[in-house]
Amino acid sequence: MYYKQISIYGIYFLLFAIPVLVSAQDAGQTVPPETTTETTAPEQVDVRPEAADSEIRDRLSGIMAATGWFVDAEVEVNDGVVFLRGSTETDDFKRWAGDLARNTQDVAAVVNQIQVMEPDIWNYEPALTGMRELWRSIMRSFPFWVFGLFVVVIFWGLSFLVAKVTRASLRSREMNALLQNIVSKGVAVIVFLLGLYIIFHIAGLAGVALTVLGGTGLLGIVLGIAFRDITENFLASIFLSIQNPFHAGDLVQIDGTTGFIERLTIRATLLMTLDGNHIQIPNSTVYKSTILNYTSNPNQRATFIIGIGYNESITTAQEIGAKVLEEHPAVLKEPEPWILVDQLAASTVNIKVYFWVNAHTHNRFKVKSSVMRLIKTAYMKEGISMPDEARERIFPDGVPVQLIRDSVLSQEREINTDEKTPLSEDSRVAAEGEGDLESDDEEIRAQARQSRSPEEGEDLLRQ
Repeated sequence: MYYKQISIYGIYFLLFAIPVLVSAQDAGQTVPPETTTETTAPEQVDVRPEAADSEIRDRLSGIMAATGWFVDAEVEVNDGVVFLRGSTETDDFKRWAGDLARNTQDVAAVVNQIQVMEPDIWNYEPALTGMRELWRSIMRSFPFWVFGLFVVVIFWGLSFLVAKVTRASLRSREMNALLQNIVSKGVAVIVFLLGLYIIFHIAGLAGVALTVLGGTGLLGIVLGIAFRDITENFLASIFLSIQNPFHAGDLVQIDGTTGFIERLTIRATLLMTLDGNHIQIPNSTVYKSTILNYTSNPNQRATFIIGIGYNESITTAQEIGAKVLEEHPAVLKEPEPWILVDQLAASTVNIKVYFWVNAHTHNRFKVKSSVMRLIKTAYMKEGISMPDEARERIFPDGVPVQLIRDSVLSQEREINTDEKTPLSEDSRVAAEGEGDLESDDEEIRAQARQSRSPEEGEDLLRQ
């Protein structure tokens, strides 16, 4: 197997090396001076020419010397046949000399033996000639570059003017600042690209301009795919700015996280939780998640369940609870509170209490605590029992049973029949543990203002 691979590589080497060696050998051989001999007979030969050979020789020698293109030029004429000898720099000069002799009067044939000189390897004339041609090309295109620079400056200033006008027009429509910048800059870029297209079109490079623009668009697509998460968050920030699902200071729940909106940047949405912690949620997650805004509607409903005994009057319990809700200063009259039977449980009739609170002025959790405490106190005052749920108790060691004789049972026992003194309950609307029932949103916002913001990006909600 190893020798087989060597043989295959050897064949490949010969296939590629032999042509190279042959071409190198051909290049290394001495090329004899190129000699052009007239082998085609002229169309017509004059029997009695008017011009003598010496006249033809003198005339051709003078013309070739006047051009300065030939070195050691020698002209020999014999019976109308012209022999040209010497050397020149290019094939064009050699061909020109042959044509000159052939068009001369009374020339029957031309033998062109002029040699073309090989260029010197240290000859810098071609480079200098190229530099001179480049300089001439630059000078010829100088007016175009001046005009192109003028067009670029004009369209650059025009793009700024258009962006400013567009931004002012959008500002009058109360559009978000992020959208103002994006739209105005997009219009400015289009105007500037129009100027570049005009320059390329005047230069005859309209195809190149379209290729560049197409390549720029393709590059944008490639970058968008490469930085998909960044692009997704940026686009989500634009859509959130357009739809405005929340404002700074709103209490929201996003992707299971509850907190106050602090700021919206092009990357993330910053929240301060009810515990005073900052949380950054990527805008793509915010846009795709369910957003629960507690602040958009100031009225919030609170509910809880309380159980009464089966021997109690449900109607009486509802009336007592309704009276407590009606007299409570933090419970809204509209929407109307409800007290409904929710479930017939194992040992209780469960009553569910519904009421509404203005979350801008009161804390829903504090008010709920106050209402539960007051209803419990009212039920206890009216003698409405609130039994515990039925429970199953297991005695792993068994229950000892002792039989008592009838004589013992007949003995008198002292039984305390006095009713138990009910526990005292605070009938105030707001107990000490519940505070003043007012909303603490402003306190949390004040903490947010005093804390260091972990996101230093531009706040899109304050534009």
